[in-house]
Amino acid sequence: MSVNWGFLGAGFVASRGLAPAVHASRGATLYAVASRDAQRSAALEPERVHATYDELLADEHVDAVYISLSNGQHREWVTRALEAGKDVLCEKPLGLNASETQAMFDVAAQNGRLLVEAVWSRWHPRFIRMVELVTNGDIGEISHIETAFTFTSDMPGNYRLSPSMGGGALLDVGCYQTHAWVALTRGVSDLAVTQVERTMGPTGIDLTTDVRVLINKNITAHSISSFALPSNQQLLIQGSLGEVHAAEGESFSTWNEPSTLLVNGVLEEFPVTNAFVDMVENTSRVITGEDGWIVPSGDSIRVATILDSIASHK
Repeated sequence: MSVNWGFLGAGFVASRGLAPAVHASRGATLYAVASRDAQRSAALEPERVHATYDELLADEHVDAVYISLSNGQHREWVTRALEAGKDVLCEKPLGLNASETQAMFDVAAQNGRLLVEAVWSRWHPRFIRMVELVTNGDIGEISHIETAFTFTSDMPGNYRLSPSMGGGALLDVGCYQTHAWVALTRGVSDLAVTQVERTMGPTGIDLTTDVRVLINKNITAHSISSFALPSNQQLLIQGSLGEVHAAEGESFSTWNEPSTLLVNGVLEEFPVTNAFVDMVENTSRVITGEDGWIVPSGDSIRVATILDSIASHK
């Protein structure tokens, strides 16, 4: 059985990442797209182009909806899609805060539908291997996690620069790093924010957030999220018996390229991988009742709660 996907939005990630991934995936079809620009929708090569989001949600042939709208629009259109009887894959961050995130999962449960946060890096085989190594105790007890996701971009007119639309570096790229904390520590049962340094931009969003936390009372973690620092991605896990370090290939957004991992000084190699395809195929399998892995709802809620605690720290 193939899942008929409908897209709300036809921007950069939808056009460059998700549309090609659906076309390349087994068990998935790009059936329909709706966006503000019909020509841009058609460029994704769906079977149908809808004039409005509501028209797409009313299409009985659409099984599942992928949402790549601005962060501030997620709750409205996730809720509408779930209430229309569609399963939903929504771009990260799923909600602007933990309250929104929890509310969306409540709607999913009430309507018996699936809701998945599209943190595509979590489907990457290298990241899965990192979680496996930590879980198996190959580096002993974790003592420190060091992460960074930074880049320099003016992004004129982009929603990432608007506070009301859910902009800011912490929500945009801090989300990936916080998901890493949660995945690597079995859910971050306890977290204390110890230090936050911010650089605010003229529009009122954080251009840079540098944060230090204590996880589960014995793991220190440091992350840097930025739209204003030179391009850098880092993911390093230190333990009592060694360390794991994402080497070649960007730590969180490696795409269609080989990558490597240093495990206690030994190099592990990963072939060219498209984690967008892995995400679409796994989600489609779960929708059809087959075996597949998706980001647990509890992880998404926990990440949103942690981001709230960082954002509110004085």
